[in-house]
Amino acid sequence: MDPSLWIRRYHPAAEGAVRLLCLPHAGGSASFYHPVSQALAPDVEVLAVQYPGRQDRRQEPFVDNLPELADLLLPVLLADAGANRPLALFGHSMGASLAFELTARLEEAGAPPLMLFASGRRAPSRFAGEENIHTRGDQALLAEMKRLAGTDSRLLGDEEMLQMILPALRNDYRAAELYRPDRYHHIKTPVTALTGDTDPKAPLDAVQSWADHTSGEFRMHVYPGGHFYLVGQAAQVITEIRTTLAGFGTS
Repeated sequence: MDPSLWIRRYHPAAEGAVRLLCLPHAGGSASFYHPVSQALAPDVEVLAVQYPGRQDRRQEPFVDNLPELADLLLPVLLADAGANRPLALFGHSMGASLAFELTARLEEAGAPPLMLFASGRRAPSRFAGEENIHTRGDQALLAEMKRLAGTDSRLLGDEEMLQMILPALRNDYRAAELYRPDRYHHIKTPVTALTGDTDPKAPLDAVQSWADHTSGEFRMHVYPGGHFYLVGQAAQVITEIRTTLAGFGTS
């Protein structure tokens, strides 16, 4: 499997720089992390994941469950050209659940990450009842997008763009809403949970429960904002990532 299909490197990094694997939210793509890559280079090399079925991979079939997606990503990551360098994971929303699954697999493979940054997502054991946005019509999906403010409002009036976005969004909502951690419940990797103080998808008590899933150090940071708090708080989030990774003596 060609790693370049899955992993995008937008900026060069210093020799030996730590890698940060960034996993997008539902409906998201690798390009969401381009500004993060620019801000962290050259001290940290951002590896932005491109899921099948979107942008330049739109001809490929979607993957609609997170354990399978983690199984596909694992050999790509282990075969990556920089695999001999330390690695941390950052996932937002659905990406945080995927990062958890991938962290467990990396530990099992003898390549544990330095840190799991879980952003805008309740802990794997904290289910939000019967979520079924993925089974509803397009208007319900659009309403959810507006509620979470995760998509440029200009796109919501662009019918052609919406037709490109909605299939990936529906697929990812299915993956996120049906996800249950039936294989792994506990990791050793330290976890830093980040969230917005008014995020309707990630209540603070449910984010705090990430502490129950690791035997490593746990920290939680709460920022002003909703589900996509990290857009408005980008500078603060990037500072947290940089400071944390520098603490490992790797950047």
